[in-house]
Amino acid sequence: MDRLEAAAQAQNISLDDDQFAQIMDAADPLGHLRAEFEIPTVGQVTGSTGEHSDARCTYLCGNSLGLLPKRSRRILNEEMDEWATKGVVGHHHHSKGRSWISYRKQIVEKMAPMFGAAPIEVGVMNTLTVNIHLMLAAFYRPTGTRNKILIESKAFPSDHYAVESQLQWHNQPADALLLAEPRAGELTLRTGDILDLIERQGDEIAVVMLSGVQYYTGQVFDMAKITAAAQAKGCVVGWDLAHAAGNVPLSLHDWNVDFACWCTYKYMNSGPGGISGFFVHDRYAQDAELARLTGWWAHDEKTRFE
Repeated sequence: MDRLEAAAQAQNISLDDDQFAQIMDAADPLGHLRAEFEIPTVGQVTGSTGEHSDARCTYLCGNSLGLLPKRSRRILNEEMDEWATKGVVGHHHHSKGRSWISYRKQIVEKMAPMFGAAPIEVGVMNTLTVNIHLMLAAFYRPTGTRNKILIESKAFPSDHYAVESQLQWHNQPADALLLAEPRAGELTLRTGDILDLIERQGDEIAVVMLSGVQYYTGQVFDMAKITAAAQAKGCVVGWDLAHAAGNVPLSLHDWNVDFACWCTYKYMNSGPGGISGFFVHDRYAQDAELARLTGWWAHDEKTRFE
């Protein structure tokens, strides 16, 4: 906000003046990318035929579903053509150099930098909630004294459902779900209050799994500070990055995060039902002590058929 106020003062214009918004749009170094997306008209979205029905929408719903990148239609059609003309051969021989057998490597090499991660730490599969369950299957190992999972009280409902069902699966009591609550009369969580909660109850917390960006308020949590504090108390730390992926800078490896999950159809514009992603720190890559569910892609490709 300070930066915007300073920019408005430099232009001798009010911060809430339409002209200021236009000036900032014109100076936006990413502004040219607007032309890369299909932006629906008012009439297309509302079904109206009124005066402004042909005007392009002001689209503020990327937190739910990102717009269609124009190139996506072309690329999807190319893959359909490849399937139609190559069949199974397309697994290894692709006319555009995108062989299906190596698609995982292609994708994670492009995605990993967005999360401050190495390709070995990133996977792309499933839906967000399925990946949360897979991460908790590996990292939630409750004991008699350390069995709680900490989430924020206004976490997205599916996070509540996933965590509650994990507690039930492990025959844990309902109070093993620990909720971080804002102070009375406040909407956002103070970082200091989260750290105090972890300090007080950290010895009982098995997993801290907050949202990178809180979907209900838009609050960006101090992921580095919270991760360090929780791990100092012996907690595993995971992050639901559904509203952070493609939205805020992330440095998961350097923050020493244990795991994270995200969806790609919001600010990453993969489309409705777009596949999810996850992060596991590379210190676990060769950890034989970590319980995990494995399958084809998790197995060494040199010995998959043995």
